[in-house]
Amino acid sequence: MTAFKDPPVRHGRRTLAAICLILGLLLGGIAFLSARYRIGAMDQEKDGYQSVLSQLAHAVVGDGVFYYVAIGSLLCVLALSANTSFVDFPRLCRMVAEDGYLPKPFAMVGRRLVFSIGILYLASSTGLLLVVFGGITDRLIPLFAIGAFLTFTLSQTGMVMHWVRALRTTKDTSRTGNRMHLAINAFGGIVTALALIVIVVAKFREGAWITVIVIPVVILLLRLVRRYYDQLEASLREPGKVDVSSTEPPVVLVVTQQWNRMADKALSFAFHLSEDVIAVHVARLSGEESDEERAIRGRWSQDVEAPARAAGLRPPRLLLLNADYRLMYEPLLKEIKALRGEFDGRTIAVLLPEVVPPNWWQYMLHTQRARRLHAKLLEFGGSDIVIISMPWYIEEPKIEAAR
Repeated sequence: MTAFKDPPVRHGRRTLAAICLILGLLLGGIAFLSARYRIGAMDQEKDGYQSVLSQLAHAVVGDGVFYYVAIGSLLCVLALSANTSFVDFPRLCRMVAEDGYLPKPFAMVGRRLVFSIGILYLASSTGLLLVVFGGITDRLIPLFAIGAFLTFTLSQTGMVMHWVRALRTTKDTSRTGNRMHLAINAFGGIVTALALIVIVVAKFREGAWITVIVIPVVILLLRLVRRYYDQLEASLREPGKVDVSSTEPPVVLVVTQQWNRMADKALSFAFHLSEDVIAVHVARLSGEESDEERAIRGRWSQDVEAPARAAGLRPPRLLLLNADYRLMYEPLLKEIKALRGEFDGRTIAVLLPEVVPPNWWQYMLHTQRARRLHAKLLEFGGSDIVIISMPWYIEEPKIEAAR
Protein backbone atom coordinates (compact mmCIF):
# COMPACT_ATOMS: atom_id res chain seq x y z
CA MET A 1 0.00 0.00 0.00
CA THR A 2 3.02 2.32 0.24
CA ALA A 3 2.96 2.70 -3.56
CA PHE A 4 -0.39 4.56 -3.47
CA LYS A 5 -0.98 8.17 -2.48
CA ASP A 6 -3.36 9.09 0.33
CA PRO A 7 -5.82 7.63 0.98
CA PRO A 8 -3.95 4.41 0.05
CA VAL A 9 -6.86 2.03 0.72
CA ARG A 10 -9.22 3.76 -1.69
CA HIS A 11 -6.65 4.03 -4.46
CA GLY A 12 -5.54 0.46 -3.86
CA ARG A 13 -9.08 -0.79 -4.29
CA ARG A 14 -9.49 1.15 -7.51
CA THR A 15 -6.25 -0.24 -8.88
CA LEU A 16 -7.20 -3.80 -7.94
CA ALA A 17 -10.61 -3.38 -9.58
CA ALA A 18 -8.99 -2.06 -12.77
CA ILE A 19 -6.54 -4.96 -12.82
CA CYS A 20 -9.33 -7.50 -12.40
CA LEU A 21 -11.37 -5.86 -15.17
CA ILE A 22 -8.45 -5.79 -17.60
CA LEU A 23 -7.51 -9.41 -16.84
CA GLY A 24 -11.12 -10.46 -17.30
CA LEU A 25 -11.32 -8.77 -20.70
CA LEU A 26 -8.01 -10.30 -21.81
CA LEU A 27 -9.07 -13.77 -20.67
CA GLY A 28 -12.43 -13.42 -22.41
CA GLY A 29 -10.73 -12.26 -25.61
CA ILE A 30 -8.27 -15.15 -25.56
CA ALA A 31 -11.09 -17.64 -25.00
CA PHE A 32 -13.16 -16.12 -27.83
CA LEU A 33 -10.29 -16.11 -30.35
CA SER A 34 -9.18 -19.62 -29.35
CA ALA A 35 -12.67 -20.92 -30.02
CA ARG A 36 -12.90 -19.12 -33.37
CA TYR A 37 -9.50 -20.38 -34.55
CA ARG A 38 -10.03 -23.82 -32.95
CA ILE A 39 -6.88 -23.56 -30.85
CA GLY A 40 -6.31 -25.93 -27.93
CA ALA A 41 -3.59 -26.88 -25.47
CA MET A 42 -0.76 -29.11 -26.75
CA ASP A 43 1.26 -31.76 -24.95
CA GLN A 44 4.51 -30.21 -23.71
CA GLU A 45 6.35 -33.52 -23.92
CA LYS A 46 5.80 -33.86 -27.69
CA ASP A 47 7.82 -32.24 -30.46
CA GLY A 48 6.49 -29.06 -31.98
CA TYR A 49 4.86 -27.87 -28.77
CA GLN A 50 3.46 -24.34 -28.76
CA SER A 51 1.56 -22.56 -26.04
CA VAL A 52 -1.99 -21.36 -26.64
CA LEU A 53 -0.80 -17.75 -26.89
CA SER A 54 1.88 -18.72 -29.42
CA GLN A 55 -0.70 -20.54 -31.55
CA LEU A 56 -3.04 -17.58 -31.25
CA ALA A 57 -0.31 -15.14 -32.37
CA HIS A 58 0.44 -17.41 -35.34
CA ALA A 59 -3.21 -17.48 -36.32
CA VAL A 60 -3.72 -13.72 -36.02
CA VAL A 61 -0.49 -12.14 -37.33
CA GLY A 62 1.27 -15.06 -39.04
CA ASP A 63 4.97 -15.91 -38.82
CA GLY A 64 6.40 -12.48 -39.59
CA VAL A 65 7.87 -9.71 -37.50
CA PHE A 66 4.63 -9.06 -35.62
CA TYR A 67 4.67 -12.62 -34.25
CA TYR A 68 8.04 -12.04 -32.59
CA VAL A 69 6.87 -8.64 -31.36
CA ALA A 70 3.86 -10.34 -29.73
CA ILE A 71 5.96 -13.12 -28.16
CA GLY A 72 8.58 -10.61 -27.00
CA SER A 73 5.87 -8.50 -25.40
CA LEU A 74 4.54 -11.61 -23.68
CA LEU A 75 8.02 -12.35 -22.36
CA CYS A 76 8.29 -8.83 -20.95
CA VAL A 77 4.92 -9.20 -19.22
CA LEU A 78 5.96 -12.53 -17.70
CA ALA A 79 9.27 -11.04 -16.52
CA LEU A 80 7.40 -8.13 -14.97
CA SER A 81 5.01 -10.49 -13.20
CA ALA A 82 7.95 -12.57 -11.94
CA ASN A 83 9.43 -9.37 -10.52
CA THR A 84 6.58 -9.33 -7.99
CA SER A 85 7.85 -12.58 -6.49
CA PHE A 86 11.45 -11.38 -6.40
CA VAL A 87 10.37 -8.18 -4.64
CA ASP A 88 7.89 -9.53 -2.10
CA PHE A 89 9.28 -12.99 -1.30
CA PRO A 90 12.57 -11.60 0.10
CA ARG A 91 10.53 -9.14 2.20
CA LEU A 92 8.47 -12.01 3.56
CA CYS A 93 11.67 -13.90 4.35
CA ARG A 94 12.97 -10.82 6.17
CA MET A 95 9.90 -10.68 8.42
CA VAL A 96 10.13 -14.41 9.15
CA ALA A 97 13.86 -14.10 9.84
CA GLU A 98 13.29 -11.19 12.22
CA ASP A 99 10.94 -13.46 14.18
CA GLY A 100 13.72 -16.06 14.39
CA TYR A 101 12.24 -18.72 12.10
CA LEU A 102 14.72 -18.24 9.24
CA PRO A 103 18.49 -17.68 9.30
CA LYS A 104 19.43 -14.09 10.11
CA PRO A 105 21.15 -13.46 6.73
CA PHE A 106 17.66 -13.41 5.15
CA ALA A 107 17.00 -10.17 7.07
CA MET A 108 20.19 -8.40 5.99
CA VAL A 109 20.21 -5.84 3.18
CA GLY A 110 22.78 -6.41 0.44
CA ARG A 111 24.92 -3.94 -1.45
CA ARG A 112 22.05 -2.90 -3.73
CA LEU A 113 19.71 -2.25 -0.80
CA VAL A 114 17.72 -5.44 -1.42
CA PHE A 115 17.52 -8.67 0.54
CA SER A 116 20.05 -10.55 -1.57
CA ILE A 117 19.85 -13.89 0.24
CA GLY A 118 16.10 -14.16 -0.35
CA ILE A 119 16.54 -13.31 -4.04
CA LEU A 120 19.32 -15.87 -4.49
CA TYR A 121 17.31 -18.52 -2.65
CA LEU A 122 14.23 -17.90 -4.79
CA ALA A 123 16.23 -17.95 -8.04
CA SER A 124 18.12 -21.16 -7.13
CA SER A 125 15.03 -23.00 -5.88
CA THR A 126 12.93 -22.11 -8.94
CA GLY A 127 15.80 -23.07 -11.23
CA LEU A 128 16.13 -26.38 -9.40
CA LEU A 129 12.41 -27.08 -9.82
CA LEU A 130 12.62 -26.40 -13.56
CA VAL A 131 15.60 -28.74 -13.89
CA VAL A 132 13.98 -31.51 -11.84
CA PHE A 133 10.72 -31.31 -13.81
CA GLY A 134 12.48 -31.05 -17.15
CA GLY A 135 11.24 -27.55 -17.88
CA ILE A 136 7.65 -28.78 -18.30
CA THR A 137 5.51 -26.24 -16.49
CA ASP A 138 2.40 -28.45 -16.59
CA ARG A 139 4.03 -30.66 -13.98
CA LEU A 140 4.43 -27.65 -11.67
CA ILE A 141 0.75 -26.70 -11.77
CA PRO A 142 -0.28 -29.11 -8.94
CA LEU A 143 2.42 -27.63 -6.71
CA PHE A 144 1.27 -24.10 -7.47
CA ALA A 145 -2.42 -24.95 -7.04
CA ILE A 146 -1.90 -26.57 -3.65
CA GLY A 147 0.22 -23.67 -2.41
CA ALA A 148 -2.27 -21.09 -3.69
CA PHE A 149 -5.41 -22.72 -2.30
CA LEU A 150 -3.68 -23.53 0.98
CA THR A 151 -2.81 -19.83 1.27
CA PHE A 152 -6.40 -18.87 0.46
CA THR A 153 -7.74 -21.28 3.07
CA LEU A 154 -5.38 -20.04 5.77
CA SER A 155 -6.18 -16.42 4.91
CA GLN A 156 -9.93 -16.95 5.06
CA THR A 157 -9.63 -18.97 8.28
CA GLY A 158 -7.57 -16.21 9.84
CA MET A 159 -10.21 -13.65 8.93
CA VAL A 160 -12.89 -15.89 10.46
CA MET A 161 -10.96 -15.90 13.74
CA HIS A 162 -10.58 -12.12 13.46
CA TRP A 163 -14.31 -11.53 13.09
CA VAL A 164 -15.11 -13.99 15.89
CA ARG A 165 -12.93 -11.94 18.24
CA ALA A 166 -14.42 -8.73 16.88
CA LEU A 167 -17.95 -9.94 17.68
CA ARG A 168 -16.92 -10.54 21.28
CA THR A 169 -15.53 -7.04 21.78
CA THR A 170 -17.54 -4.66 19.54
CA LYS A 171 -20.78 -2.86 20.31
CA ASP A 172 -24.21 -3.85 19.03
CA THR A 173 -24.19 -1.17 16.28
CA SER A 174 -21.44 -2.90 14.30
CA ARG A 175 -22.27 -6.53 15.04
CA THR A 176 -24.45 -6.89 11.93
CA GLY A 177 -21.61 -5.91 9.60
CA ASN A 178 -19.19 -8.16 11.44
CA ARG A 179 -21.56 -11.12 11.10
CA MET A 180 -21.78 -10.51 7.36
CA HIS A 181 -17.99 -10.40 7.06
CA LEU A 182 -17.75 -13.55 9.16
CA ALA A 183 -20.21 -15.36 6.90
CA ILE A 184 -18.38 -14.30 3.73
CA ASN A 185 -14.96 -15.35 5.04
CA ALA A 186 -16.35 -18.62 6.44
CA PHE A 187 -17.89 -19.44 3.07
CA GLY A 188 -14.63 -18.59 1.31
CA GLY A 189 -12.64 -20.74 3.73
CA ILE A 190 -14.93 -23.73 3.20
CA VAL A 191 -14.89 -23.42 -0.60
CA THR A 192 -11.09 -23.06 -0.82
CA ALA A 193 -10.58 -25.92 1.65
CA LEU A 194 -12.79 -28.20 -0.46
CA ALA A 195 -10.93 -27.15 -3.61
CA LEU A 196 -7.63 -27.88 -1.85
CA ILE A 197 -8.77 -31.38 -0.90
CA VAL A 198 -9.96 -32.08 -4.46
CA ILE A 199 -6.64 -30.94 -5.95
CA VAL A 200 -4.57 -33.00 -3.51
CA VAL A 201 -6.59 -36.15 -4.20
CA ALA A 202 -6.82 -35.67 -7.98
CA LYS A 203 -3.21 -34.60 -8.56
CA PHE A 204 -1.52 -36.62 -5.84
CA ARG A 205 0.39 -38.91 -8.21
CA GLU A 206 1.19 -36.07 -10.62
CA GLY A 207 3.35 -34.20 -8.14
CA ALA A 208 0.98 -33.06 -5.42
CA TRP A 209 2.62 -35.52 -3.02
CA ILE A 210 5.76 -33.37 -3.11
CA THR A 211 3.92 -30.40 -1.60
CA VAL A 212 2.20 -32.62 0.95
CA ILE A 213 5.63 -33.77 2.17
CA VAL A 214 7.56 -30.52 1.75
CA ILE A 215 5.19 -28.25 3.70
CA PRO A 216 5.42 -30.21 7.01
CA VAL A 217 9.18 -30.57 6.55
CA VAL A 218 9.56 -26.81 6.01
CA ILE A 219 7.47 -26.09 9.11
CA LEU A 220 9.69 -28.46 11.09
CA LEU A 221 12.83 -26.74 9.80
CA LEU A 222 11.43 -23.32 10.73
CA ARG A 223 10.76 -24.52 14.26
CA LEU A 224 14.27 -26.00 14.50
CA VAL A 225 15.77 -22.66 13.42
CA ARG A 226 13.71 -20.85 16.06
CA ARG A 227 14.75 -23.39 18.70
CA TYR A 228 18.41 -22.81 17.84
CA TYR A 229 18.06 -19.04 18.21
CA ASP A 230 16.20 -19.50 21.50
CA GLN A 231 19.00 -21.73 22.80
CA LEU A 232 21.60 -19.21 21.65
CA GLU A 233 19.76 -16.36 23.36
CA ALA A 234 19.45 -18.38 26.58
CA SER A 235 23.17 -19.19 26.58
CA LEU A 236 24.23 -15.54 26.30
CA ARG A 237 24.53 -13.54 29.48
CA GLU A 238 22.07 -10.84 30.44
CA PRO A 239 23.30 -7.23 30.05
CA GLY A 240 25.22 -6.18 33.14
CA LYS A 241 28.57 -5.02 34.45
CA VAL A 242 31.73 -6.20 32.75
CA ASP A 243 33.56 -8.93 34.65
CA VAL A 244 37.00 -7.53 35.52
CA SER A 245 37.77 -9.95 38.34
CA SER A 246 40.39 -11.79 36.26
CA THR A 247 42.78 -9.68 34.19
CA GLU A 248 45.66 -12.13 34.09
CA PRO A 249 47.31 -12.26 30.64
CA PRO A 250 46.73 -15.38 28.56
CA VAL A 251 49.08 -18.20 27.71
CA VAL A 252 50.05 -17.65 24.08
CA LEU A 253 50.64 -20.56 21.72
CA VAL A 254 52.37 -19.57 18.50
CA VAL A 255 51.86 -22.25 15.85
CA THR A 256 54.78 -22.25 13.41
CA GLN A 257 55.26 -24.26 10.25
CA GLN A 258 58.91 -23.31 9.88
CA TRP A 259 61.25 -20.73 11.35
CA ASN A 260 61.04 -17.66 9.11
CA ARG A 261 60.09 -13.98 9.20
CA MET A 262 56.41 -14.80 9.58
CA ALA A 263 57.10 -16.87 12.72
CA ASP A 264 59.42 -14.14 14.00
CA LYS A 265 56.64 -11.53 13.62
CA ALA A 266 54.18 -13.80 15.41
CA LEU A 267 56.53 -14.36 18.36
CA SER A 268 57.28 -10.64 18.62
CA PHE A 269 53.57 -9.91 18.83
CA ALA A 270 53.06 -12.71 21.38
CA PHE A 271 55.47 -10.98 23.78
CA HIS A 272 53.13 -7.96 23.78
CA LEU A 273 50.32 -10.17 25.05
CA SER A 274 51.94 -12.29 27.75
CA GLU A 275 55.17 -13.46 29.33
CA ASP A 276 54.11 -17.09 28.94
CA VAL A 277 54.77 -17.78 25.27
CA ILE A 278 55.01 -21.27 23.80
CA ALA A 279 56.04 -21.91 20.20
CA VAL A 280 54.55 -25.05 18.71
CA HIS A 281 55.87 -26.74 15.59
CA VAL A 282 53.75 -29.61 14.28
CA ALA A 283 55.62 -32.11 12.10
CA ARG A 284 53.79 -33.86 9.29
CA LEU A 285 54.61 -37.43 10.31
CA SER A 286 55.59 -39.18 13.51
CA GLY A 287 58.97 -40.81 13.74
CA GLU A 288 62.54 -39.62 13.87
CA GLU A 289 63.40 -35.95 14.12
CA SER A 290 63.67 -34.35 10.68
CA ASP A 291 66.41 -32.02 9.45
CA GLU A 292 63.97 -29.10 9.69
CA GLU A 293 63.24 -29.86 13.35
CA ARG A 294 66.95 -30.18 14.17
CA ALA A 295 67.58 -26.85 12.45
CA ILE A 296 64.83 -25.19 14.52
CA ARG A 297 66.28 -26.59 17.78
CA GLY A 298 69.75 -25.47 16.79
CA ARG A 299 68.71 -21.88 16.02
CA TRP A 300 66.23 -21.52 18.88
CA SER A 301 68.74 -20.67 21.59
CA GLN A 302 70.60 -18.10 19.51
CA ASP A 303 67.72 -16.51 17.56
CA VAL A 304 64.93 -16.57 20.19
CA GLU A 305 66.04 -17.29 23.74
CA ALA A 306 69.07 -14.98 23.76
CA PRO A 307 67.21 -11.88 22.41
CA ALA A 308 64.36 -12.52 24.86
CA ARG A 309 66.72 -12.62 27.88
CA ALA A 310 68.50 -9.51 26.63
CA ALA A 311 65.16 -7.68 26.54
CA GLY A 312 64.31 -8.81 30.08
CA LEU A 313 61.62 -11.24 28.90
CA ARG A 314 60.99 -14.83 29.85
CA PRO A 315 62.30 -17.02 26.99
CA PRO A 316 59.51 -18.86 25.16
CA ARG A 317 59.27 -22.62 25.24
CA LEU A 318 59.62 -24.69 22.09
CA LEU A 319 57.42 -27.72 21.53
CA LEU A 320 57.96 -30.08 18.60
CA LEU A 321 54.85 -32.20 18.13
CA ASN A 322 54.31 -35.16 15.84
CA ALA A 323 51.06 -35.54 13.92
CA ASP A 324 49.91 -39.13 13.56
CA TYR A 325 47.87 -39.89 10.42
CA ARG A 326 48.62 -36.35 9.17
CA LEU A 327 45.96 -34.86 11.50
CA MET A 328 47.68 -31.57 12.27
CA TYR A 329 45.13 -30.38 14.81
CA GLU A 330 45.08 -33.48 17.02
CA PRO A 331 48.48 -33.00 18.78
CA LEU A 332 47.75 -29.31 19.19
CA LEU A 333 44.45 -30.04 20.97
CA LYS A 334 46.22 -32.55 23.23
CA GLU A 335 48.80 -29.93 24.13
CA ILE A 336 46.04 -27.40 24.90
CA LYS A 337 44.44 -29.94 27.22
CA ALA A 338 47.76 -30.38 29.04
CA LEU A 339 48.23 -26.61 29.33
CA ARG A 340 44.82 -26.29 30.98
CA GLY A 341 46.11 -28.42 33.82
CA GLU A 342 49.39 -26.50 34.00
CA PHE A 343 47.85 -23.02 33.85
CA ASP A 344 44.62 -23.56 35.71
CA GLY A 345 41.93 -21.00 34.86
CA ARG A 346 44.04 -18.99 32.38
CA THR A 347 42.91 -18.17 28.90
CA ILE A 348 44.89 -19.82 26.11
CA ALA A 349 45.46 -17.65 23.04
CA VAL A 350 46.42 -19.56 19.89
CA LEU A 351 48.23 -17.32 17.39
CA LEU A 352 48.08 -18.59 13.81
CA PRO A 353 50.41 -16.93 11.25
CA GLU A 354 48.81 -16.92 7.78
CA VAL A 355 50.00 -15.87 4.35
CA VAL A 356 47.58 -13.53 2.53
CA PRO A 357 48.21 -13.72 -1.24
CA PRO A 358 47.51 -10.58 -3.30
CA ASN A 359 45.37 -12.43 -5.89
CA TRP A 360 42.45 -14.83 -5.41
CA TRP A 361 43.92 -17.57 -7.58
CA GLN A 362 47.08 -17.68 -5.49
CA TYR A 363 45.09 -19.11 -2.56
CA MET A 364 45.09 -22.41 -4.46
CA LEU A 365 48.89 -22.45 -4.22
CA HIS A 366 48.80 -22.65 -0.41
CA THR A 367 47.77 -25.48 1.88
CA GLN A 368 45.38 -23.30 3.95
CA ARG A 369 46.76 -25.03 7.03
CA ALA A 370 46.08 -22.05 9.31
CA ARG A 371 42.42 -21.89 8.26
CA ARG A 372 41.93 -25.63 8.84
CA LEU A 373 43.49 -25.35 12.28
CA HIS A 374 41.30 -22.32 12.98
CA ALA A 375 38.16 -24.30 12.10
CA LYS A 376 39.14 -27.27 14.27
CA LEU A 377 40.00 -25.05 17.21
CA LEU A 378 36.60 -23.38 16.96
CA GLU A 379 34.93 -26.78 16.83
CA PHE A 380 36.81 -28.57 19.62
CA GLY A 381 38.80 -25.92 21.51
CA GLY A 382 36.30 -24.71 24.10
CA SER A 383 35.29 -21.37 25.58
CA ASP A 384 38.70 -20.71 27.19
CA ILE A 385 40.42 -20.61 23.78
CA VAL A 386 41.07 -17.37 21.90
CA ILE A 387 42.20 -17.63 18.28
CA ILE A 388 44.28 -14.82 16.79
CA SER A 389 45.11 -14.58 13.09
CA MET A 390 48.46 -13.03 12.22
CA PRO A 391 48.42 -12.02 8.52
CA TRP A 392 51.59 -11.91 6.43
CA TYR A 393 51.20 -9.91 3.22
CA ILE A 394 53.34 -10.55 0.18
CA GLU A 395 52.23 -7.14 -1.12
CA GLU A 396 51.00 -4.57 1.39
CA PRO A 397 47.30 -3.88 0.62
CA LYS A 398 45.76 -0.44 0.28
CA ILE A 399 42.61 0.39 2.20
CA GLU A 400 41.45 2.63 -0.63
CA ALA A 401 41.18 -0.44 -2.91
CA ALA A 402 38.24 -1.75 -0.87
CA ARG A 403 35.99 1.17 -1.82
